[in-house]
Amino acid sequence: MTVTHHASAGILSDQNAAKREEIVELLTTAYWMEVETVTNYLQQSINLDGIRAKEIATDLGEDVGEELGHAKQFANRIKELYGTVPGSADFPKDFDASLQPNDDPTDVVSVIKGVIDAESGAISHYTRIIEATDGVDWATQDMVIEILRDEEGHMRTYERYLREYV
Repeated sequence: MTVTHHASAGILSDQNAAKREEIVELLTTAYWMEVETVTNYLQQSINLDGIRAKEIATDLGEDVGEELGHAKQFANRIKELYGTVPGSADFPKDFDASLQPNDDPTDVVSVIKGVIDAESGAISHYTRIIEATDGVDWATQDMVIEILRDEEGHMRTYERYLREYV
């Protein structure tokens, strides 16, 4: 079945099909990064123990909703760009080991460092999307700039937490 695209200009036009596919791939990676973050923040918010861990666990638990919101934004944009949002069978197998459950549930420092690593990776990838969309997909670029701002805020928060522990 042939799909007819009605846009004559912009990212939805047939002339930008290759660029659109590139952007969908980048958005799909971003989607999976957010889904992984949701999973890891949720488990860490529950697994962390101890008086010193309480604030970090609470903060991570609150971040789960925001990160899930980011995943939804990426998923919706994938669909808007004629892509298909992947399901669980497509979940990447290259997990970020820095936020996997720890044998020591009181090791807050490793969790903080893992969050910083995750946010840093997101910032790097989202910057790449912003560059790829420049001049051709303003809607995606605008959305990702907003999400980037959130991730930078998260990273700065955890950098401040880390200063208290080291």
